[in-house]
Amino acid sequence: MSVHSRTERIEPFRVMALLARAKELEASGRDIVHMEVGEPDFATPQTIIDAGQAFLATGQIHYTAACGLPALREKIAWYYQQQYGVGVSAQRIVITPGASGALLLAIGALLEQGESLLLADPGYPCNRNFAWFLNAEVQSVPVQASSHYQLTADVIAQHWQAQTRAVLLASPSNPTGTIIEADELDRIVQTVHPKQGHVIVDEIYHGLVYDTQVPTALSVSDDVFVINSFSKYFGMTGWRLGWMVVPEKYVEVVDRLAQNLFLAAPTLAQHAALVAFDEDTRVILEQRRAAFQQRRDFLLPALRDIGFDIPVTPQGAFYLYANASHFTDNSEQFCNDLLENIGVAITPGTDFGKYKSNQHVRFAYTTSLEKLQKGIDRLARYLGN
Repeated sequence: MSVHSRTERIEPFRVMALLARAKELEASGRDIVHMEVGEPDFATPQTIIDAGQAFLATGQIHYTAACGLPALREKIAWYYQQQYGVGVSAQRIVITPGASGALLLAIGALLEQGESLLLADPGYPCNRNFAWFLNAEVQSVPVQASSHYQLTADVIAQHWQAQTRAVLLASPSNPTGTIIEADELDRIVQTVHPKQGHVIVDEIYHGLVYDTQVPTALSVSDDVFVINSFSKYFGMTGWRLGWMVVPEKYVEVVDRLAQNLFLAAPTLAQHAALVAFDEDTRVILEQRRAAFQQRRDFLLPALRDIGFDIPVTPQGAFYLYANASHFTDNSEQFCNDLLENIGVAITPGTDFGKYKSNQHVRFAYTTSLEKLQKGIDRLARYLGN
């Protein structure tokens, strides 16, 4: 198989082109309100930076084992017990280069060529691209506000086919910010496992949840793949560090894949992350979580007042997925126009799937309240409200 044939279905991440253009406009002197990229605007907590600098000063920056630094795996196991009351063996925890590394390992371990992965549409675009890169197939299932833009056990049962091997969920999700409740997670597991299928759950926005508690899928089953990250809640995007909790019987194969695909996650980042769960760090992170909630509570009604339809209040992450059909039937052109004409950068729905994607856009509240207010003022004037 040629490189071209394996990658031809992998579309560009449109938001990155928007970001590049926004940076060009800023370099020319334009003032841009950034609501396009899902990266927290806060710096990495100083406690984590200090720990990284202290370890760097030792000069002992060598490879760790492929599954990660034992002390960090133990810390994460402790975190599951403290945060969720769930006992997880550290031996089942694999440290990865970002959550992306974890997703690659999970899909690589579970899917053969021609077998398919069941996904919600809209959803995070790289998920389907990982499957295609590994010569697997993708079954994108349209989801709507009535199910909080999430797959349900009934919908999964309806769309499961002979070649389906796994379902990938996200709670909270990108781009909608909605969660899956514990009883529905349990129903999904009870639906998939009798079909000899697998459940992968993206939990990278855990910690950034508002007004409620979000369950980990590990609270309903040990036999699921759970992916998390130090990027979002912990503010370590550029450190490229994530983890995956793997069912016991898959630890050896995931270890073997990790050895060959990326050898190990960054050693410096792993040592810095050892303090991510400490009380001093958690105080900082909880202050930031409260700031994100404040931003959501401002931006949501403000966008609705302008004319964007957002039928479901997101419970987590830092996104608002808005129906913009009052203004456009071409979300890419709409986003380009907003950037060029009023300096507001948002993401077109076409980045997240096919289902009504030209009618939707995503707002990321990853900038200050002051800048969000400026963006709302510009949108209201430009769109006639």
